[in-house]
Amino acid sequence: MKKVFAILMTAIVASSVAIGCSSQNGSSSASASNSSSASSSQTSSASSSGEVAYELTSGSATPDTHPYNLGIVKIGELVQEKTNGAVKIDHFGSSQLGSERDLIEGLQLGSVQMCVISTAPLSGFTDSFLVFDLPFIFETSQQARAVMDSEVGTEILSSVEDQGLVGVCWFENGFRNVTNNLRPINTPEDLKGLKIRTMENQMHMAAFQVMGADPTPMAMGEVFTALQQGTIDGEENPIPIVESNKLDEVQKYISMTGHLFSPAPVFVGKTYYDAMPAEYQEALMAAGLEAVSYQRQQIDEQEAAGLEIMAERSGMEANFPEKQAFKDATASLYDTYIKDEAGCVNPEIYERVMEVVNAN
Repeated sequence: MKKVFAILMTAIVASSVAIGCSSQNGSSSASASNSSSASSSQTSSASSSGEVAYELTSGSATPDTHPYNLGIVKIGELVQEKTNGAVKIDHFGSSQLGSERDLIEGLQLGSVQMCVISTAPLSGFTDSFLVFDLPFIFETSQQARAVMDSEVGTEILSSVEDQGLVGVCWFENGFRNVTNNLRPINTPEDLKGLKIRTMENQMHMAAFQVMGADPTPMAMGEVFTALQQGTIDGEENPIPIVESNKLDEVQKYISMTGHLFSPAPVFVGKTYYDAMPAEYQEALMAAGLEAVSYQRQQIDEQEAAGLEIMAERSGMEANFPEKQAFKDATASLYDTYIKDEAGCVNPEIYERVMEVVNAN
């Protein structure tokens, strides 16, 4: 609650500053109460003058060098070009605006206008994204990207508009792997008894439970200290997260289990978005789609370089286990969670996703 309160106070101050600037330069930030005539006037003025008319505060839980943040910066560059400077994005990484759950709530409250998050925290808001939380549903990035770019992927991204979140595009975080301080993880049995930080997601936790680990949900901002102090034995994340957060400084082993793939939706708050003129809405959406290939390139590059960087920096040891035993150990989750019930993966969505997977 403290983080949410802090976000609200930040928004109030930012709004005050924006109003003050408006009185001097004739432009103002968007609000739900903008009349269509006022928006049209503002649009015309901003387009011709290059002044900022809509300034979006954006947040993520990742460091500045992570592909999440690089991707949002790219969207910001593109949308400024497309709107002659009328739309600007101010991005704050490293959980400066709160955890991923805080960011979702911030969009709904209006204290944050944009964010990029993993899909796991969305399980507390909707079941639509749960299909991505099935372990080993994807074998390659190509399969995952094909699903995100497909019709069913677009439908999933757009499924939370009724909750105040407008999907802009799909970024990604790559495949998740296990790190720990005790031993390389070569089989599911090697996880037994380990206290592993996971995201707050029922299927993520269940996957580690069936393999004998002790899953411990925790906000990303708390993980480094918890590892350093020995509160937890390990965690699971994609290489770019491990490397950019320098978790190798407090973890000895990284095991390339690839047990989950992490898509990352980019959202803008619906109230703010609806108050923008159509031409700026279109520019924002176009900028998001154009930034996707750049963001994926950053993921690929950081995944390729990350293990070597961490080995040289801290001596972190990587191992590449055979995945079949892990797939077998978690297979029961498909029977448990694919059903037409609340908190489960919709069977129709699963079938449509698998059609795309099998075609790629």
